[in-house]
Amino acid sequence: MSVFLLSQELSFPSPELADDTGLLAIGGDLRPERLVLAYVNGIFPWYNANEPILWWSPNPRLVLFPHKLHVSKRLGRILRSCAFHITFDVAFEQTIRACAESRLEKGEETWLNEDMVQAYIELHKRGLAHSTEAWLNHEVVGGLYGVTIGQVFFGESMWTKVDNASKVAFVTLVQQLIQWGFQLIDCQVTTRHLISFGAEEIPRSLFLRLLHRYVRLKNTAPMDRWTAGDM
Repeated sequence: MSVFLLSQELSFPSPELADDTGLLAIGGDLRPERLVLAYVNGIFPWYNANEPILWWSPNPRLVLFPHKLHVSKRLGRILRSCAFHITFDVAFEQTIRACAESRLEKGEETWLNEDMVQAYIELHKRGLAHSTEAWLNHEVVGGLYGVTIGQVFFGESMWTKVDNASKVAFVTLVQQLIQWGFQLIDCQVTTRHLISFGAEEIPRSLFLRLLHRYVRLKNTAPMDRWTAGDM
């Protein structure tokens, strides 16, 4: 299959045309309108420094149906201990930058270059990108961020400085998403870490059908900003 070259026109080829690795297209830009169009069509940007923007739609797709969340007994005990103070949208920029820095500190490459960071900050300002933070002794020690459209949460990245901080943030987020009527969490690519929470691989064709249904439905999350505070 061919990899498509994007122009400034606001459009994408069908995600079903992605190659065997999931790569669909190259180029374009990171303006909010293109990012939203990508997400509602099951496409996301993911590229390293010194590369053009690469757009992906892998098959199979890793997803988590919120009601299928699995919490281990050990993590359940940590949640009940209330060791961490969990907030939403209190430190979005700090969270996304920490996601990038934590990978670099491990000697890994990161797709979260400054252009990507700024693009998601703009989505956050528009009420489409959100963060969940875990605090310990008045310091952010873990968390994650993603994009919300309709009843779908598109997970992007997480980080942790203290053991279990990001896990507690993630579980708390999923529990809140259930209350707000979310039906699907897009985990993008398969990792053992996410599978341990109950995430599962489904064919891209099924993912796209579910996606097109759920992004059109409203959730009950606050319109101006997510609820911040103790959870």
